[in-house]
Amino acid sequence: MRTYLSAALSAVLVVLLALLVPFGALAAWVDLELDDTDRYLAAVSPLASDPGVQDTVATLVTDAAMKNIDVGPLQDTLGDFLYDTARSFTTTEAFQRAWDGANRTAHQAVKADLHGDNGRAVTIDLAPVVERVRQELIDDGVPFADLIPVRHTTITLLPADRADELRSTFRFLRDAGVWPAVGTAVLLVLVVGLASVRRGLRGALGATAVAGAGLALGAVLLRLAVAAGRSRVLDQVPSDDRDGASAVYDALTASLRTTVWAVLAAGLVLAVGGGAGRFLATRRARRAERAGRAGGR
Repeated sequence: MRTYLSAALSAVLVVLLALLVPFGALAAWVDLELDDTDRYLAAVSPLASDPGVQDTVATLVTDAAMKNIDVGPLQDTLGDFLYDTARSFTTTEAFQRAWDGANRTAHQAVKADLHGDNGRAVTIDLAPVVERVRQELIDDGVPFADLIPVRHTTITLLPADRADELRSTFRFLRDAGVWPAVGTAVLLVLVVGLASVRRGLRGALGATAVAGAGLALGAVLLRLAVAAGRSRVLDQVPSDDRDGASAVYDALTASLRTTVWAVLAAGLVLAVGGGAGRFLATRRARRAERAGRAGGR
């Protein structure tokens, strides 16, 4: 009976940890990174050198300009020239500064779009970046650069219908904060501690192995959740924005992917180490028991 009860409790612990790990990681991510301007900027700042983002910005600038320009048979040639010039500018320090400034300003709007009930898409407004590109092209004497309009030019991160589906989830995760992750750590300590008190070293090692298996399974589920979220988010993003949106998504979820590998490694170490330790401890106990019986004869 005790064996069946221990197996049932072990299964419950594995399932509980497998659910707490992704929930805790996602809640902490929303609270500590997605809602924090400095951490958000640190995540997206390197995207200024991402080819997908650079192509998206150059394309947006070129398309906006060509809507105001008509040079007849030279239209395509001019379009290619403006694109190449804008694309070249995206490799400069000036573009990096413009990108950082735009994203710092945009973060509050992104937070409002994610957590509010405005029914709008979640976007990054590139108007400050376009303005900087336009001014640089004018200063360099690029023909027709003064005709590039500066309007709200955006990269769509979440279309309106997809954003509406996820807003309640984001609010729930934000409200949960870091407490699910703290609860997971407390649960681990309590389980191993109680097993040690009730069943000694072997009990503690067995609980450690079970907890490690739960952590490893939770890490796998978290990785699947990140991948599924990526597919779901990008599925309805306009094709022109997809490269930029995918780069932003990958940058923002980089810490989650790091968490996956850290928790998976910790789980496997605990599972293998605890299991091996329990096996060796059991063998030693049985040998000692046999030696005691032999000595009493």
